[in-house]
Amino acid sequence: MSVKHPVAGLLGAVLLCCASGIAFATPSIQHWQSRSGAKVLFVEDHDIPMLDVAVSVPAGSRYDSKSGLASMTHEMLDLGAGDMDEDAISSGMADIGAELGGDMDQDMASISLRTLSHDREREKALSIMAKVLQHPAFKDEILSREKTRVIAALKDEETKPESIASRAFYKAIYGKHPYALPVSGDVAGVEKISDQDVKDFYLGHYNAARAVVAIMGDVTPAEAHEIAEQLTDELPVSKDVLPMPAVDMQIKAVEERIPHPATQSHILMGAPGMSRTDPDYFTLYVGNYILGGGGFVSRLMNEVREKRGLAYSVYSYFFPLGQPGPFQIGLQTKKDQADEALRIVRKTVADFVANGPTEAELKAAKQNIIGGFPLRIDSNRKILGYLSVIGFYDLPLTYLDDFTTRVDKVNVSEIRDAFARHIHPDEMATVIVGAPDEKSGGPEHKQAE
Repeated sequence: MSVKHPVAGLLGAVLLCCASGIAFATPSIQHWQSRSGAKVLFVEDHDIPMLDVAVSVPAGSRYDSKSGLASMTHEMLDLGAGDMDEDAISSGMADIGAELGGDMDQDMASISLRTLSHDREREKALSIMAKVLQHPAFKDEILSREKTRVIAALKDEETKPESIASRAFYKAIYGKHPYALPVSGDVAGVEKISDQDVKDFYLGHYNAARAVVAIMGDVTPAEAHEIAEQLTDELPVSKDVLPMPAVDMQIKAVEERIPHPATQSHILMGAPGMSRTDPDYFTLYVGNYILGGGGFVSRLMNEVREKRGLAYSVYSYFFPLGQPGPFQIGLQTKKDQADEALRIVRKTVADFVANGPTEAELKAAKQNIIGGFPLRIDSNRKILGYLSVIGFYDLPLTYLDDFTTRVDKVNVSEIRDAFARHIHPDEMATVIVGAPDEKSGGPEHKQAE
């Protein structure tokens, strides 16, 4: 499945809302359950003749029985379905100017469609999407070709410092938990995937009763009901999947130094952070904006770049998932500056966790966060992404309406308390690819200072 419209990660950046007494209208969300049991969220908007649809299912990499199986299944959905081969699917969409895309992460896989809402284009596009979702062919010869392509791409990733760092980081903070699995898999796992594996994964995880259908745009509620039924009526009906083990929030403070010929050191540091439904979600989001999520106005940027010139960019973010996703800090710096940059980052984080932000920092963060709301819901695609995540993680349907109020209520002491509960500076994993001390032939491991 070619990724043209990311859905799952959109709320990672988080919505913003109105400020200073200025009210912005949030979308009115209608919701119901389809005959197949799928959850449906719909926003009606006739301003432009466009329709955006996404169907999301719990079929991310956390469910892999072989590394890369979830990703391979997702990739193959539009490579032949029903009576259409991959060329027919591609040309069929191109003929009407429609886009079929999708995305996946650790928790979910999604298929999305953007098309004109006129009857001819809409009906043809939805017909193709319905086949892709409900009747994928999973032909063995296509699987063999895709495995060759994916393995070549994975081998290429194995040489890139950013990919090496990311994989090592997830392994360091999640250990044997399924979130440690790389979303795209690894070479050894992909080599073992069979056509039966793909078929079984699809039947087991692309389940009608666990699907979320998001519909946004120029259709009536009656048409939206028909669309939801068309896209889910013939999805598999399967048994519930086993629950995922809990994330271990207390990790070993490991520092891993991995030699690489890159001219700069690539540094990642962090630990498990928060889930989508964490009670501290808004507090941690606002606090992290001050620490490292606010670009040039963040503390990390000020301490590492502005004051000392140790990196062009440094950031931190929470990536919330069904269970606590990673809290990650990242930067690149000259190899001979890596240890100094890392020392400053650790000190900045420790000071922030211990003392929290200042009132002035919090006021500025709220103004920036709240003031950006119109840009966060200024397109059908963005709203569609929010609908998908709200539905998938069972967030309140008032999530968009409540966002500004929740942000505005955050105070300094709450940020300090929330960070103290979630982030322990002495219990974080650090990965340095292209480390300054590369005299040995392989990775070095030592306890963080």
